[in-house]
Amino acid sequence: MTEKDLFETYKKDVYRTCYFMLHHAADAEDVCQEVFLTVFRHDWRQVEHLKTWLMRVTVNHCLNHLKKNSRKLAHEKRLQQQTAGAAEKAAETVAEEREAAKECVHLLSRLPGKMRAVVSLRFINECSLSEVADILGIPVGTVKSRLNKGLKLMKRMVQPNGEHNGEEGGAYGKGRTNVYSLFRR
Repeated sequence: MTEKDLFETYKKDVYRTCYFMLHHAADAEDVCQEVFLTVFRHDWRQVEHLKTWLMRVTVNHCLNHLKKNSRKLAHEKRLQQQTAGAAEKAAETVAEEREAAKECVHLLSRLPGKMRAVVSLRFINECSLSEVADILGIPVGTVKSRLNKGLKLMKRMVQPNGEHNGEEGGAYGKGRTNVYSLFRR
């Protein structure tokens, strides 16, 4: 496998992971490039589980980027600007899907970095629990714990008081009843 083959094979997975962890397209592109530069500088041909190793490098670069650049508020503002400028869609289902995706991205952006990494890898990249554990270099039990805590935290964000307020859909109104459904396709 050449460097070009490696890049073509994994560029979408690496970029998707970067984007869902950083929530900013330009930052995701920058970190994606850094990941491949790092990989190409190392003897990647000798790595036994290449995708797992590559995803681990990707997550580590994203976590380092998040540590250096605390941009939580800026990300939320950009997200609001992007959605405000988007053209309205006629079909109600498309609007509901976009709203659910927006809510998912917003909730993910509010999670701490380590929880965000686990939730993103599990639901956005559709990795198994053992794959997430391998990528992050942590035990499966820790993956389960962070996943559980992350989903519970997201649920509390959707319903801050933990109570159904009597309206259909809970604290945020119609269509937002269950945080787990945000990840189902």
